[in-house]
Amino acid sequence: MRRADRLFEIIQVLRRASGPVTADRIAAELETSKRTIYRDIDALVARRVPIRGEAGVGYVLERGFVLPPLMLTTDEVEAVALGAQWVVAHADADLAKAALGVLAKIATTMPEDLRPLIDDPAVGTPPGRDADDDHVDVARLRKWCREGRKLAIGYLDETGTTSDRVIRPFMVGYVETVRVIMAWCELRQDFRVFRADRLTTVAFLEQRYPDRSVALRRRWLKMMRERRVGGPFPG
Repeated sequence: MRRADRLFEIIQVLRRASGPVTADRIAAELETSKRTIYRDIDALVARRVPIRGEAGVGYVLERGFVLPPLMLTTDEVEAVALGAQWVVAHADADLAKAALGVLAKIATTMPEDLRPLIDDPAVGTPPGRDADDDHVDVARLRKWCREGRKLAIGYLDETGTTSDRVIRPFMVGYVETVRVIMAWCELRQDFRVFRADRLTTVAFLEQRYPDRSVALRRRWLKMMRERRVGGPFPG
């Protein structure tokens, strides 16, 4: 691996990490020596890349650092193309439009030899079917999740029982042709997952809930990992 490529990959390893990364771990991932990593980190810091390090703990890339040029590998471009295709096929109209916009922006920065990876990709996903939740403003649902606002909903569960609830939505999930809302249910005082196509009524309340939406997401994801559940569970 060329040194320039290795320096870029070190930044990517640190960017992906959720906490400090040791030189041993970086060296193992890039298949090089720990001494080389030390030298490369010093070179990056000398170039004003905001990397903080502590002996015995590891290195952290400070938030907000942006690489000037967009340098993507072939696999990374194909991953973006495949992800965008899935969004176009399965997500709501606003996200689908955004995915196409991302592809267009990436295509304008690609070297000519990589353009076919976007214009005529070798990876793909089958076309999706329309989700049966046209009565729900999914784009507004996503906004409410970001802003931490409550919803008042009428819900029809899998047994045919209806209920009225106030929920604290924090994530919209896209599962094939079904969209789901992960939320804290004030009626059950617990996390629940609601299918968007089973919502009989939706009222977007201006009231913000006390917890930040990111805190609820983290608690829910932690609970899911502990339960070792691979996907959403019924509401």
